Amino acid sequence: MNKRIVVLAGDGIGSEITAEAVKVLQALQVQWALDLVIESGLIGGAAYEATGTPLPEQTLALAQAADAILLGAVGGPKWEGLEIHLRPEKGLLGIRSALGLFANLRPAILYPQLVEASTLKPELVADLDLMIVRELTGGIYFGQPRGIRCLEGGEREGFNTLVYRESEIRRIARVAFTIAMKRNRRVCSIDKANVLEASELWREVVAEEAKEFPEVKLSHMYVDNAAMQLVRAPKQFDVILTTNMFGDILSDCAAMLTGSIGMLPSASLDEKGKGMYEPIHGSAPDIAGQGVANPLATILSVAMMLRYSLHEPDHALRLEKAVGTVLDQGLRTADIYAPGTVRVSTKEMGDAVVTALKD
Repeated sequence: MNKRIVVLAGDGIGSEITAEAVKVLQALQVQWALDLVIESGLIGGAAYEATGTPLPEQTLALAQAADAILLGAVGGPKWEGLEIHLRPEKGLLGIRSALGLFANLRPAILYPQLVEASTLKPELVADLDLMIVRELTGGIYFGQPRGIRCLEGGEREGFNTLVYRESEIRRIARVAFTIAMKRNRRVCSIDKANVLEASELWREVVAEEAKEFPEVKLSHMYVDNAAMQLVRAPKQFDVILTTNMFGDILSDCAAMLTGSIGMLPSASLDEKGKGMYEPIHGSAPDIAGQGVANPLATILSVAMMLRYSLHEPDHALRLEKAVGTVLDQGLRTADIYAPGTVRVSTKEMGDAVVTALKD
């Protein structure tokens, strides 16, 4: 039975990087008879330009009917002047919410070939392999009320609401503990319980949920300390569990440990394992159309798709190995280029991964 994949290229470099990921999927179709149907839709600024909304009903219908979604990136300065509900990012938040994609998995793995590309000392980051589990559909990004209002005297005030329900905390905690059971059985929960009541509840509920996983060692850390520890001693972490906003920030910090944000994939899953897969970097409009973007994060997002939603772990491993082979060959896009390596374009990197899959 075929599996339906919807590709949402989005904005900026999105079309360039997803083209290479689709090329890889097509290679798997041809070589190993992987039964896939690949469709495409609009999201973000591109969708706004074509339909007047960042998340058209047609796109949402395609995504709801699919087995998995591959997303490029959304946003750019072109649309920053729009009303908030029309901005590209609202399309992304909207599809996450509509599909119930509450669990965001963001691995930070440093390939041994890229140790020197990290801005940290090699001894701090060599063999780095951590997983950030970020709650994705709650917290301050979705809380109500929110807005900008005018106070007496004419001064404007912006306000947002940070809110978490106990059930939201429990389900993301279970995801983190389940993943930890397959790794090194350590979870560090990140919060700001010393000043935020929402974080106080977060810490209490996570500790309660941990009792169901007695083999996993749970620790807690305030987010400001966690940011410092990520650059001081990142290998102390195995699984990091945290809220929507804190995870957004810490995962970008962790990205630089690996040498480039262009290397990191992510998965956003619902309660049944259906997911949307995307690189964690943005749309990079400053380099769009130049053929210099790194497609490896998007290609590695395909590997996560194969593992979590399509239930093809062997193909996931095959693809991850192919990326390692390409790096062994010394091929590098601009973001990870170093003297002694070979600089290649977006398309050339995708072609190299396809070739490695065939070997």
